[in-house]
Amino acid sequence: MNLDAIDTLLLKYLQQDAKQTNKELSLKLNLSVTAVYERIKKLERLGVIKKYVALLNSTILEMGFTVFCHIKLVKHSEENITKFENSMKELPEVMECFHVSGEYDYLLKVLVKDMEHFRSFMVTKLTSLEHVGSTTSSFTINEVKNTTIIEV
Repeated sequence: MNLDAIDTLLLKYLQQDAKQTNKELSLKLNLSVTAVYERIKKLERLGVIKKYVALLNSTILEMGFTVFCHIKLVKHSEENITKFENSMKELPEVMECFHVSGEYDYLLKVLVKDMEHFRSFMVTKLTSLEHVGSTTSSFTINEVKNTTIIEV
């Protein structure tokens, strides 16, 4: 996709703070408010901007224990894959789920309160799924980088 310099800068500003008004953005970009509005609408129509969200502080909300889980399925049938993926979409603890290549089938980013919460999640939700063969978990020690900004 070909974005001009103004679109690129506009996306940068929106990724830093999507609550900025079109007037604030127009001053930064040296454009009219209408021009900013039209550019944003165009980027939304093209699917460049998917949605707007509030990023929450998981530590303050006491959900700051991050675990990465590698999952192997029992069988790689279309039915098992579909059931597993649909199950992941329903688990609020699963923040991200990726179908990956390599030794494991899926990589999950799980956000829970603490080790006890994670154990409960594993026992009552994840490993109780019939199509899950095995899991391996890694617990984060320190978050070095966590960004939502995509450089364009």
